[in-house]
Amino acid sequence: GAIFQQDNARPHVARNVQVFFLAQHILLLLWPTRSPDMSPIEHVWDVVTHRLAHYPSPATNELWTWIEVVWHAIPQEHIQHLFDSMLRRLEAFIAAHGGCTKY
Repeated sequence: GAIFQQDNARPHVARNVQVFFLAQHILLLLWPTRSPDMSPIEHVWDVVTHRLAHYPSPATNELWTWIEVVWHAIPQEHIQHLFDSMLRRLEAFIAAHGGCTKY
């Protein structure tokens, strides 16, 4: 089966979400709570949010289109850099005993 990583935000740990993962035979990777600096996707969303701020506010029905445009404009090298930094992130997190890191 698959292994899925998510943070422990309340919507992610809701019972119906947990039941879905069990029913689909998806294992969850244990992940520390309140550790957005450990998740590369959070950094990607920061880039998206920052870039969206440079455009006029889209109408609600256009928001996903704008998000997709900005998302696809992020260079693959940036994504790869975040992926490549995971070992350093984990080492820093362990060294900080689960506390804040430079990431």
